[in-house]
Amino acid sequence: MELVVARIGRAHGIKGEVSVELRTDEPETRLAPGAVLATDPAAVGPLTIESGRVHSGRLLLRFAGVGDRTAAEALRNTLLIAEVDPEELPDDPEEFYDHQLIGLDAVTGDGAAVGTVTEVAHLPGQDLLVVERPDGEEALIPFVGEIVPEVDLAGGRLVVTPPPGLLDGGAA
Repeated sequence: MELVVARIGRAHGIKGEVSVELRTDEPETRLAPGAVLATDPAAVGPLTIESGRVHSGRLLLRFAGVGDRTAAEALRNTLLIAEVDPEELPDDPEEFYDHQLIGLDAVTGDGAAVGTVTEVAHLPGQDLLVVERPDGEEALIPFVGEIVPEVDLAGGRLVVTPPPGLLDGGAA
């Protein structure tokens, strides 16, 4: 199974480094030197990580064959994709891969249907679950413990305790 682990941002400096927006909680494993990653768009890759470092709180990567700022800038907005075993689980039991959440039924604490998770949106502030409601509308539900207190992968559902207004009238 393919897992998006990062998105390439701006070039950094003149020697081919790029900043990356992480989409994994395991960058030391997924983005280690020597890792070969597929890309989206596919024509850009695969890319082999040559080195990585943290600078001013951002992860910077250098890829084999990308030796200058122009080549690095050409990679901007490319998604980095790692191949993972579909049965693999994150180390932290409170973390989930997107593919584990997509397709789960969202229900309230009393069992009322909210909808089905169709996507996980990764925003700078927090992740949002995109849930298709029974009426066909979409609801955006912040994926935080206070609002999604229970994820039951084996049961195929997650429990949502929405604050007032979150699910009313298409408000999200």
